[in-house]
Amino acid sequence: QVDRYLYQMRLSDDALLDVMARFQAEMVKGLGRDTNPTATVKMLPSFVRSLPDGSEKGDFLAVDLGGSQFRAHQVKVFDDGKQSSQLESKFYPTPKEVVQGNGVELFDYVADCLLDFVETKNLKQKKLPLGFTFSFPCKQTKLEEGVLLAWTKHFKVRGVQDTDVVSSLRKALQKHKASSDLDLDVLALVNDTVGTMMTCGYDDQRCEVGLIIGTGTNACYMEEMRHIDLVEGDEGRMCINTEWGAFGDDGALDDLRTEFDLELDLGSLNPGKQLFEKMISSLYLGELVRLILLKMTKEGLLFNGKVSTALLTKGKIEMKHVSAMEKYKEGLSNTKEILTELNLFPSEEDCIAVQHVCTIVSFRSANLCAAALAAILTRLRENKKLLRMQTTVGIDGGLYKTHPQYAKRLHKVVRRLVPNCDVRFLLSGSGSGKGAAMVTAVAYRLAAQRKQIDATLTPFLLSLETLREVKNKMRTELEYGLKRETQGSASVKMLPTYVCGTPDGTEKGKFLALDLGGTNFRVLLVKIRSGRRRSVQMYNKIFAIPLEIMQGTGEELFDHIVQCIADFLEYMGIKGARLPLGFTFSFPCRQDSIDKGTLVGWTKGFKATDCEGEDVVDMLREAIRRRNEFDLDIVAVVNDTVGTMMTCGYEDPNCEIGLIAGTGSNVCYMEDMKNIEIVEGNEGKMCINTEWGGFGDNGCIDNIRTKYDKEVDEGSLNPGKQRYEKMTSGMYLGEIVRQILIDLTKQGLLFRGQISESLRKRGIFETKFLSQIESDRLALLQVRRILQQLGLDSTCDDSIIVKEVCGAVSKRAAQLCGAGLAAIVEKKRENRGVEHLQITVGVDGTLYKLHPHFSRVLRETVKELAPQCDVTFMLSEDGSGKGAALITAVAKRLHNVGQK
Repeated sequence: QVDRYLYQMRLSDDALLDVMARFQAEMVKGLGRDTNPTATVKMLPSFVRSLPDGSEKGDFLAVDLGGSQFRAHQVKVFDDGKQSSQLESKFYPTPKEVVQGNGVELFDYVADCLLDFVETKNLKQKKLPLGFTFSFPCKQTKLEEGVLLAWTKHFKVRGVQDTDVVSSLRKALQKHKASSDLDLDVLALVNDTVGTMMTCGYDDQRCEVGLIIGTGTNACYMEEMRHIDLVEGDEGRMCINTEWGAFGDDGALDDLRTEFDLELDLGSLNPGKQLFEKMISSLYLGELVRLILLKMTKEGLLFNGKVSTALLTKGKIEMKHVSAMEKYKEGLSNTKEILTELNLFPSEEDCIAVQHVCTIVSFRSANLCAAALAAILTRLRENKKLLRMQTTVGIDGGLYKTHPQYAKRLHKVVRRLVPNCDVRFLLSGSGSGKGAAMVTAVAYRLAAQRKQIDATLTPFLLSLETLREVKNKMRTELEYGLKRETQGSASVKMLPTYVCGTPDGTEKGKFLALDLGGTNFRVLLVKIRSGRRRSVQMYNKIFAIPLEIMQGTGEELFDHIVQCIADFLEYMGIKGARLPLGFTFSFPCRQDSIDKGTLVGWTKGFKATDCEGEDVVDMLREAIRRRNEFDLDIVAVVNDTVGTMMTCGYEDPNCEIGLIAGTGSNVCYMEDMKNIEIVEGNEGKMCINTEWGGFGDNGCIDNIRTKYDKEVDEGSLNPGKQRYEKMTSGMYLGEIVRQILIDLTKQGLLFRGQISESLRKRGIFETKFLSQIESDRLALLQVRRILQQLGLDSTCDDSIIVKEVCGAVSKRAAQLCGAGLAAIVEKKRENRGVEHLQITVGVDGTLYKLHPHFSRVLRETVKELAPQCDVTFMLSEDGSGKGAALITAVAKRLHNVGQK
C-alpha cells in the first residue's frame, strides 16, 4: 500500500543516471562565464588552490558559523612526519534573536565568543591566523573575501546579503582590539564543505571531494583551472563549491518532485529556492514524513483515520525521529514509542507502514545525493583522462553520521553508478572547524613557499637595465676579438672564416657536404642549378657517432668519418667521382684560409684526443689517404652558423647574420675587412664566426651567473669555458632546471622533499622536456606524465612549480641571446653608417624552432635593445648541409673569377 502510494519516490538506476547527466550539464553551465548568471548550480570558486601536503605546521584559530551551534576552535598542526594535529573546541549557542536579527549584532556576537575562547585558552598574547567557516553561498574573489549571495537553513539576518562577511567580522574584531587587545587576522573564508575536504585531505592526500549531508547539503571538488571561466589563469586546480542545494530551482527536477515536496517548499522560509536540498537534507526529511503521514491518515490508511494535533503541527516530526524509527532491531519498538508520544496510538501495521515511509524518504535522499556525487566523480575522472580512478570523498553531516542505514545506501548506489571509480569514503573528524584551520595552514604554507620559490628564481629575472649591460659588454668583447693586440686574450674569439661572399644565384654543380657537430654525422650530395630553373636538390644519409669514438682518439674519429663517407658514396654509386666537398665542422676553429681550420677546443661533449691545435682538413685528408679507396677535393671547412647564414642568403640577399640556437649557441656575420685587423687587406667583407659561447669566460658576466650556473659549469666536460653558451644553449638548460629542482626539493618545496634516484642523474632532464612542459596547449596533467616518465611522482602543485622553473630558465636564455644579437645588429648598423638598418638573420637550432616561447622572447629582446634596427628572422632549411654545399659553390665561383 505504502509502495503504491509513494511509487514516485522510488527511483530506478536509469532515473538516477538521468539525474546524474542533468547535474553534469548544470556543472558545465555554472563554470562558463556566459552561462553562469542563469545557472542554478553556482559552482563558486573558493580560491583554495592546494590540498594539505603534510608539511603544514603551527597554531591556528577557526570559527564556525552555519549550523545549530556556533563553534570556536584552536588547532595545533605538528610537522612531526606523522601528520598529527590537535583540536580544542568550545560550543556557543546561536540564539534566535541573533540568527534572525541584524548583521552588526551577529558579527559582534561572533567576536564576543572569540574573545571568550581566546581568554579561556590563554591565547590573548599570541597573534594567531584565523580561518572563518561560513556555511552559506558566498561569491569569493580571493581567499579572504566573500560576498553573501543568500541565507540558507534557518538563518535570516538583515543587512548582510551582498556584503563581504570577512570585512564585517574584521570590523567587529577591530572594536574589540581597542578595548581588549584582541589581535586576530582573518586569513581565509571557508565553506564547511571545503573545510571537510581539507580535513580529510590532511589524512588522505587522495581526497579531492568534500560532501555535507546534514541540516544542509552541499559538495565541493578540485576542478582544473582551465575550465573555470570565472577566474583568471589556466594553471593548476581550484576547489569549486558547487552549492548544489539549488539544483532544480529552474524546474530541472520538476518531474521527480512529488505533491509532498511542493507542499513542503510552499511552507518553507524560502519557497522556490534550494529545491534539491529540500529533497535531501535532514532539515526537511522529518517534515516530508509528517506531510505523507498526514495525508495517509486523512485518507483513512493510518491510525484509523484519526488526525492528532501533532500530525497537524509543522516540524513536530524531526530527523532524529526518522533515524530512530529506521533502526534495524529496535526500529519497530522505537516507532511505536515515538508515535505514541505524538498521541497517535498506532497498531502494529501502522508502525510497519510508518517505518516503510521513513525508509522510502531517506532512501530517495541517499539516491539523489549519490547521483549528483557520481556526476562530480565522473567529471574528475574525465578531467584526468583516466579509464579508472582511485579517489577519496571526505564526508560530514548529521544525516550521514547518525542515520543507521544512510551511509551504506549512499556508498552502494555511488559504486553502482560509477563502476570505474574506486571511491573511499572518509568521515571528517571536524570538517568545518579543523578544515578552516587547515585551509589557513595551507595558505600560510603556500605564502612561505612562494617567498622561497621567488627567492630562488629572482636571479633569473633580468631587468632591461641588466640586458643593456650585457649588450654593451658583448659589443666590447666583439671589438677585442677583432683587434690584433687584444684578440689573443679576448673571450669572444671572432674567427675569420675566409668566406668572402654570399650566394648571387649563379652557383651550379654537384657538391658533397659533411656535417659534424653533434651526436650524429651526415653525408650529403647536393645538386645546385642556376638560372631560371634555380633549385637545390639534396640526398643524405645519417650515421651515429658512438660515445667511445667521440671521446676516443682523433685518428679513430676521422677513420669513422671516412668509413661513413665510403658507405654513402657506395650507396649513391659515385665512388669514382672527385667532387668538391664542404666540411661543416661545428666547433671553434682558427682559419688561415677557407680550406684550413685549426681546432681551438672541443665543445658539446666531444673529447677526442690529439685534435686540438691540429688542422681538421689535414686530419680528414690523412684518413682518406689511409683508406686509399677514393679522393675528394676539400674546398671549404665551414661552421654550421656560417652555413645557416649562407642558406638563408641564397633566398634573401639581405641576410648577413647567421644564428644557431640549439644544442650549442653561436653567431656569425659579414664584417667589413677594414675592421678585421688579424687578416690582411681592407677591401670587401668577410664572414666572422664570433664563437660567442665563450663570452664571459673572462668573468665579465659573473654578476648574472647564479649558483646553479656555477654547478652546471663545474660538472661539465669543460669547466670555466663557454659560460655564455651554458646559460643560453639547449645542451645545458635542462641541467640548470635539474639543479634548481634538486635545491627546491631539499628546501621541502617539491616532491614532498624526496629527491628521487632519477633526479640525481646528470642530463636526465633533457631540453626537449622544457619545450614540452612549457607548451601552452599542455594541461598540467601532461606535465605530470612527463615528470612520471622521469621517475618524479609529482602533485598538481609540483607541476606548476616545475613549469615555472622551466619558464624562468628558458626566458633568461632567450633574453641573453637577444642581448648578444642586439650588439651584433647595432654593430652592423654603425658599419653601414645608417640611421636605420634593415637586415635579415638566418636562424637554425632546435631551441629556436621547437621551444614554444624562445623565438618570441628573443625577437622582443632584440627589438627592445636595438630599436633602430628592423630585423627579419628567417628559418634556415638545413644550414649545415645545404649551407656547406653553397659555401663550396660560392668559393668555387670566386676562385674561378679570381683565376680569370
